[in-house]
Amino acid sequence: MALGAALREFSGVWFGWSGQTVDSYTGQLRVERHAGITIATVDLDEQDRNEYYNGYANRTLWPLFHYRTDLTAYERSFDAGYQRGNARFAQALAPLIQPDDFIWVQDYHLALLARELRALGVRNRIGFFLHIPWPGRRTFTTLPRHRELVTALLDYDLIGFQAEDFRDAFADYIVQTAKGSVAADGSVRALGRASRIGAFPIGLDVEAFEAATRSEAAAETAARLAASAAGRQVILGVDRLDYSKGLEERFLAYEQLLADHPELHEKLFLLQIATLSREEVEAYKDLRARLDTVSGRINGAFATMDWVPLRYVNRAYRRDELAGMYRAAALGLVTPLRDGMNLVAKEYVAAQDPDDPGVLVLSEFAGAAAQLRAALIVNPMSREDVAEAIRRGLAMPLMERKSRWRDLMAEVRRTPVEAWRDAFVAALREAPAPATPPRVAVGDTRSTAPTA
Repeated sequence: MALGAALREFSGVWFGWSGQTVDSYTGQLRVERHAGITIATVDLDEQDRNEYYNGYANRTLWPLFHYRTDLTAYERSFDAGYQRGNARFAQALAPLIQPDDFIWVQDYHLALLARELRALGVRNRIGFFLHIPWPGRRTFTTLPRHRELVTALLDYDLIGFQAEDFRDAFADYIVQTAKGSVAADGSVRALGRASRIGAFPIGLDVEAFEAATRSEAAAETAARLAASAAGRQVILGVDRLDYSKGLEERFLAYEQLLADHPELHEKLFLLQIATLSREEVEAYKDLRARLDTVSGRINGAFATMDWVPLRYVNRAYRRDELAGMYRAAALGLVTPLRDGMNLVAKEYVAAQDPDDPGVLVLSEFAGAAAQLRAALIVNPMSREDVAEAIRRGLAMPLMERKSRWRDLMAEVRRTPVEAWRDAFVAALREAPAPATPPRVAVGDTRSTAPTA
């Protein structure tokens, strides 16, 4: 959604993995138009999928960057696959790049792409944006070859982060570990390279989301949910099924609430949408099994003949349907253990009825917490903290709910996706011209966007 708005504004091209796996990698591009955007994709082979995507990207970098060193897998084949995958993407992308284009690379799947493009002689400005957290220095340095990963990142002209905390963590590594320097304007010098860093918090396409909230599908979904609630207050969670989202901790906090407050029984229920993802990765299979167990235990202990306290759904919904659910929910529960931004929090705010808004409960470890200070901010690791915030939010007087919502909505409007896009593009345009491509020292995909 966010990239779509940027690409339509600048007539850009979205380039990335098609999502398809072939027996033998060919590097052949497919180019098509979709919703006014040119999309260029390339297939990966099975080895790339296993070593690059499911391996280094999602079993090494993802858990590490979310502080789950216990789940982080370090295998040489993954490392080699990541380098190979980035090199293949660079080779496929390079013929598309025109002299006046700039390239905006998205996320942890493609940290090495600038290095590979520079090796092919690409002199265009190249920016990198990390959508997930950057971990603290002590955590990051558990990664074998961490120095080489940062060296490759410094081949970008601009490195963007979701929040000041993440930018500062990267700067701490540069100064303390790489023995480099970071200037007040974000200029970085280290490891024989120069770059610039900055924080660019992402936002919503507010007008488009408000239009979705006003749609017929949203109204029908809201009405259906309200009818099924039968007068009960709805607590809503919407997440990918991922250990970073704190779903198990959320269920345990809800269980704590029900145990501590029997007077709330049959007066509320939690609807948790948890869309399946990365089902080939063992940690995700384990998480799904645990959530099935905990949700079953909660319903077995507290359900009555006509009340199910926890509705747990593993399917995806369209954006307009989610907008209707947000509007019908008395409380939005957004409690990741770590998150880059978490746009669900902003979507929940944008979908509310100004005359009767719901309450947002938000993890202090989501990037959105730095902006949405009028939410009820919680430590997601404390089930008592989360349970009390739920109780408080459901009992909050209308005047306080409206006051908090006005503050939250003002922030959502102040930092829309256009502001994120324009701030990053402006910073990339102002970055110093790229130096002569360096020698290659060593050896996701989600997207890159060469943008004219």
